[in-house]
Amino acid sequence: MGRSEEATGVWARIPGVPADGDAKAGGSLDFMARARTMKNLRDERGQTVVFVAVFMGLLALGFVAFALDVGVLFREKRMAQSAAQAAAVAAAEEVGYGNTANKQAVANAMAKLNGFDTTLASNPATVTLTTPASGNFTGSIYVQATVSMPIHTTFLGAFAHGMVTMPVSATAIAGGGVSSQTCVCTNGTITMSGASKLIATGCGIFDNSSSSSSIAVSGGSTLTAASFASAATGWSLTGSGNIINIPTADIFSGVQTSCSPTLPAVPTYTVSSCITDPGSAGGTHTFGPSSASGVICYKGLTLGANSGSSTLNPGTYVIYGNYLTFDAGTGGHSNLGGNGVFFYLTNGAELVVQGGANVNLVSGGATEAGGSTAPTVGVYNGVLVFQDPADTAVLSFQGGSTTYMNGAIIAPSAAVTIENGSGATTKGGLVSTSLTIEGGGTVTAITDTNEGSLAVYSSKPKLVQ
Repeated sequence: MGRSEEATGVWARIPGVPADGDAKAGGSLDFMARARTMKNLRDERGQTVVFVAVFMGLLALGFVAFALDVGVLFREKRMAQSAAQAAAVAAAEEVGYGNTANKQAVANAMAKLNGFDTTLASNPATVTLTTPASGNFTGSIYVQATVSMPIHTTFLGAFAHGMVTMPVSATAIAGGGVSSQTCVCTNGTITMSGASKLIATGCGIFDNSSSSSSIAVSGGSTLTAASFASAATGWSLTGSGNIINIPTADIFSGVQTSCSPTLPAVPTYTVSSCITDPGSAGGTHTFGPSSASGVICYKGLTLGANSGSSTLNPGTYVIYGNYLTFDAGTGGHSNLGGNGVFFYLTNGAELVVQGGANVNLVSGGATEAGGSTAPTVGVYNGVLVFQDPADTAVLSFQGGSTTYMNGAIIAPSAAVTIENGSGATTKGGLVSTSLTIEGGGTVTAITDTNEGSLAVYSSKPKLVQ
């Protein structure tokens, strides 16, 4: 190969240079540009800038996501705190009313109202109630509520599968007082009118009706008690001229427990031994067993009929059907003596105190009007009248009667009415379906251990922590 051919071959292998070796200006420039491009492609310094830009963008997105998660968690914590506080107060209120079995249900309901639903099929909230065992707030009158629910997150989800649980607690106190002895328990209505008086001395009144109209105090009547509680809501004890001597803090509504007194035992007797009413024809009579520990059964018993005179011995009286009736009697006295007596009404027997009658009855062991103490009658001490819970006959104190009855009247299924009578006074516990006091009648109820107690606290439930 000749020299010129070698030169031609060399130039031919260089792009942009003519084969004949004739270097042109355009070819030289093109060659230099291509050379610079190839150098730049081999240079890696520009790629670092790209990687840094991408990394900073991802980091910025991470901070934004983290900030969003923190905001969500703070918001959920505030909501959980509100739910825990509401649940604790609601549960403490149930404790104050003695409804400990219902405290979890009301706590769940209050948490739901605040956005924490325990009934959800997916990711439900939890509400846990405990009694603090240590710290400044321990004891059965304190309730701690802990509320939590799984929370969806964005950034933190990479580490916790998208859900975070953050429990929040609050503690409430049921109240600062103690339970109140109950001495008047009704399951229906309490109606007072005409300057009547219901005085519960050192004890509470409880009405188990859920009707807002179950309590009616009018006509300048007086209601006095250590506490007043009702299953109803929306009722009021106020009214023109009425006197309500009950601390406002100890008036409760919506109470779900009921007064459940321990009922006396049924006396031992046989129906075949029951005596037909011996007093209906009038005359002078002495009734009752031969001793205070004895039991006697009458098929109805009338005292003071036809201006008669009757004396009651101490002891237990079973009235099997018909009436236990007190008439005006001699000089207006239905009975001469009636201290240390207990009446058990059954088979539909009714208690009726007629208008104009003057009745003086004292239960076993109770204090007589004159100040002495009546003979005891064993397990029936302190109880004057007990009506069979299967009977619904009304116990009626009619107009114009002057009645002093010292002892509990327990008629779980019957109404008690004191009508238009001045000086109609009963002292002792009272259990009935309803109580009506009219026309100046007076019921003075005293503490009766037979009727149990109602958990009433001297202050409303409140948060303590």
